[in-house]
Amino acid sequence: MQQRKLLHRRTSPVIWFIAIICTIVAIAVIVTGLVVFIGYLIIRPRVPSISVTQAHMEKLGYHETGQMDTQISITIKAENDNAKAHATFSDLSLFLSFNGIKIAQLTAGPFDVPKNSSLDLPYFVQSSSIPLAPEGMEEVDASLKRNKISFDLKGDVRARWRVGVLGSVKFWGHMACQLHFFPSNGSSLNPPHCSSRSQ
Repeated sequence: MQQRKLLHRRTSPVIWFIAIICTIVAIAVIVTGLVVFIGYLIIRPRVPSISVTQAHMEKLGYHETGQMDTQISITIKAENDNAKAHATFSDLSLFLSFNGIKIAQLTAGPFDVPKNSSLDLPYFVQSSSIPLAPEGMEEVDASLKRNKISFDLKGDVRARWRVGVLGSVKFWGHMACQLHFFPSNGSSLNPPHCSSRSQ
């Protein structure tokens, strides 16, 4: 008799309620996943990027005492190739250095780039009395002889873009490249090939 009573015992309404809630949540998660996936396939968002579009060495002075003076103009372009996504850039921080010595830091506060658009950020680096180690002095001497001098440009930028139902997506972009100049006239190798976009 006890065994029959156990077999015919009804399921508690609380358990039914929990089961229904779990089923609804599972269906909502599946539907959301499908919407995000289909939206991604339709929109195909591209990662916003930064790149160097122009660089010119206005001045290069070198003294036998191991001091170097330089003035360099650099234009960084923030690009948003998405036709349906607005992008916001922030925490832009790039370091310009020579032979391991940091010359300047290029920064920018948060700024927006509209859909399928770009924004140019002009920088003018003016640095004087850069102390060079013996290795750096040798590098400058060799650069002047071959009429080619190189500077390193490294740093990061944070980007965020909103794509309709996909919501907001954040990520970091990294840049690490060299800018090559001709000391005779200050021009750079064109194009600079300096971008945070994956190659």
